[in-house]
Amino acid sequence: MNTRVTKLDLPPVDPLPERTAKYLAICEEKLGLVPNVLRAYLFDIAKFDAFIAMYNDLMLGESGLTKLEREMIAVVVSSINRCWYCQVAHGAAVRELSGDPALGEAMVMNYRAAPLDARTRAMLDFAALVTEASAKVTEADREGLRAHGFSERDIFDIIAVVGFFSMSNRVASATGMEPNPEYHAVAR
Repeated sequence: MNTRVTKLDLPPVDPLPERTAKYLAICEEKLGLVPNVLRAYLFDIAKFDAFIAMYNDLMLGESGLTKLEREMIAVVVSSINRCWYCQVAHGAAVRELSGDPALGEAMVMNYRAAPLDARTRAMLDFAALVTEASAKVTEADREGLRAHGFSERDIFDIIAVVGFFSMSNRVASATGMEPNPEYHAVAR
């Protein structure tokens, strides 16, 4: 197992705790790979656990947002932040979940060029605003989402996904994290 997935020399804990090894085995079984972002955190199991807990809650947990909508937010944030790892990984997820390779490509390059309905565009415009200038968000911005049918919880979830990926993008970019090569071929 190639464990060096960043430009930092942070070897994984050895041996891995049994629960961590089981989690990675489930990833391998379900995804066909262990995402490098998970491998990058294996030097500190407390950080690994915190990362997967937040990711699993925001991206897989209960929400009025679909998995595709959350992945689209991740791609918009990652594109704005120019995070190579997350653009590749989450662009692949958008292609796979949408069944539309062109949509996945447009989302990575410029979501504004993608053929999106008004509700999705409003969500992604808001995500872009939060990514670029969260202190400039006003009640009118939140009201614009409500007008498109987003609940208060949905708005919070949009903001939380943006916040998580803003953090993840910075960690991935600054550590020189490499995307798994397998992502490049997904759903093309």
